[in-house]
Amino acid sequence: MHVELGASTAEFGGWDMPIKYPLGIMKEHLHCRAHAGLFDVSHMVPIKITGKDRAKFIEKVTIVDFQALPEGLGSLSMIPNESGGIIDDCIVTNAGDHIYMVINAGHEDKDIPHIEKYMAEFDGEVALEKVDCGLLALQGPDAAKVLAKFAGDEVTKMGFMTGKPVDVAGVPCFVTRSGYTGEDGYELGIPIDEVQTLAKKLLNEPEVEIIGLGARDSLRLEAGLCLYGNDIDDTTSPSEANLLWTLSKRRRAEAGFVGSERILGEIADKKLVKRKRVGFVGSGPPPRSHDKIYTPEGEEVGVVTSGVYGPSLKKPVGMAYVRKKYMKAGTKLQAEVRGKMRDIEIQKMPFIEPGYYRG
Repeated sequence: MHVELGASTAEFGGWDMPIKYPLGIMKEHLHCRAHAGLFDVSHMVPIKITGKDRAKFIEKVTIVDFQALPEGLGSLSMIPNESGGIIDDCIVTNAGDHIYMVINAGHEDKDIPHIEKYMAEFDGEVALEKVDCGLLALQGPDAAKVLAKFAGDEVTKMGFMTGKPVDVAGVPCFVTRSGYTGEDGYELGIPIDEVQTLAKKLLNEPEVEIIGLGARDSLRLEAGLCLYGNDIDDTTSPSEANLLWTLSKRRRAEAGFVGSERILGEIADKKLVKRKRVGFVGSGPPPRSHDKIYTPEGEEVGVVTSGVYGPSLKKPVGMAYVRKKYMKAGTKLQAEVRGKMRDIEIQKMPFIEPGYYRG
């Protein structure tokens, strides 16, 4: 289907992924911000965790406050390793009789063995199974209007980060009001044999264009959202990554999760954290991952982790890790781009006003 639509593809996370379509990355990005974009995110891995002790277990292997999630609500969370680094970021949803969890592309052979290791040691009733489905993301200000044509007005009333079973054009799906663009939108878990049919129906709507991985990257960067492997990894702690908002007061007080010694230690003693994830804007060619960051005096103080031209802002945007001394918004630094120094300025994220539906 992607080839039929004229996709240019490249390998990502072990998958041959559509990077862009004939519309081009810039126009795809702007169309999603203005109307609605459809993304094939079937490379992501949905899993179910079942059993009467699933809540206790999920709070062992992630930092999510599952007790605070009523049925139908989800949350961004982290799967930490024993040293307090981040194995993966994930969405954890209380789906009633089970936990619905979506992990990143290429992480199936990393996350699942890690979870199963702790499951084998866990004193309680819990089980894990992969969900055999495709995933489509419908994102943008017109997403609710479009999806309602196929699923009824109930989907327009769903709050941000909620999820439930919904029939879409007669197809049983698990629908969450979430996404990774900074816009309102939905992610649809769809039976494998129905994905193409449903995708074609959505693409027949005049508001909807197919969007590739290139625009997804610029959309998520403008929204200040991390890409695993670039902006967070096995060595990064939630404190360094400025993701402590995902760790509630109760979880901090009770601890008990994998990697808690380092994670809570860095909260108690901020001097232990030497670097912080920041956003920046620039001019000229955008800095890219691994480009070094310097003070105007020439001292190396950080490294770029992600960088693109931001079509909505009409200038380069990116993320980096810098020494804490230089993390304040308004700080002027320089990035070495292709051998030349380019001015950048630290700026608060997100770079755009999010369009999430809050009800």
